[in-house]
Amino acid sequence: MADAIKVPAFYGSGWNNTVSKSETITNTMDSLELIRTFREVAVRGSFSAAARQLDVSKANVSKYVAQLEERLGVRLLNRTTRSVSLTDAGSLLLQRSEPLLTMVALTRSEIEEHATNPRGHLRITAPYGLTRTALPDLVAQFMLRHPLVRISLDVNNRVVDLVDEGVDLALRVGPIEDSSLIARKLQPLTVVTCAAPSYWQSRGTPQHPDELTGHDALTYSPLGTHPQWGYRVQGKLHAVPVNSRMDASDGAPLIAAALRGLGMIRVPELLVQDLLADGSLQAVLGEFSSPDIWLYAAYAQRRHNSAALKAMLVFLEQNWRKDASAA
Repeated sequence: MADAIKVPAFYGSGWNNTVSKSETITNTMDSLELIRTFREVAVRGSFSAAARQLDVSKANVSKYVAQLEERLGVRLLNRTTRSVSLTDAGSLLLQRSEPLLTMVALTRSEIEEHATNPRGHLRITAPYGLTRTALPDLVAQFMLRHPLVRISLDVNNRVVDLVDEGVDLALRVGPIEDSSLIARKLQPLTVVTCAAPSYWQSRGTPQHPDELTGHDALTYSPLGTHPQWGYRVQGKLHAVPVNSRMDASDGAPLIAAALRGLGMIRVPELLVQDLLADGSLQAVLGEFSSPDIWLYAAYAQRRHNSAALKAMLVFLEQNWRKDASAA
């Protein structure tokens, strides 16, 4: 049941009326329409002229003014067969209602702008690893294109509840398990097994995934204390248990350790492509690569998403792969 709240006499006879929030909103909007009708009559000095302007019948105009007078408990207009004039209360309402209706009109216009033109506050969450990709530059490009949008980028590796924490968009790697979210694919991410050349020289270069069991692995903490790495062998997925010498919740410390020759890592190629290109790291077992995982843009299912969110989704879909490959 909707929460009950007290409403003033404007919405009924005194403070003793108890209505739901939704009823209060409806009454408020109805009252604004009644005030608009009253103002048309007051300004034009005629029910007939007001009816023509509002494109409603004269009878309805008269009824709406009467309803407003009943709600307020005071006569607003003096009516004769020939003319309509304002009472003192009517003059006061005519004067005081103008800024109110102007504010409502401006607010409605701004809300419609939010729905059609990108503006306002956009909250995004992404894992730490994506800060090593094109993401920071893409966010900057988007802000240059849409100067009325303010962005908050929350970088962390936990699974954020978008609804509870008021987040508009989440960039996530791997399957989206929350069925309440809508997920859009941005880019396939090839996962590579690699290590420093010095490591392979001292420990030997594996020719088959099963040979990894004798190596030191640097693994992601979510894989647990008995991590496994997945490969494709003879067309089938093949899980290989590895010996984790170090684990971390983010790829950056694992990459740093790998560069020191402390072990091998298995990370999205996007995070180490420069290091592979300059020879600092060396990939192995490419012919056994498992299917690509995906980078997703996920957002909550809402009836009305902001224009800023819609624009960001389109921008990422159009630009991520191009910019990521050039990063």
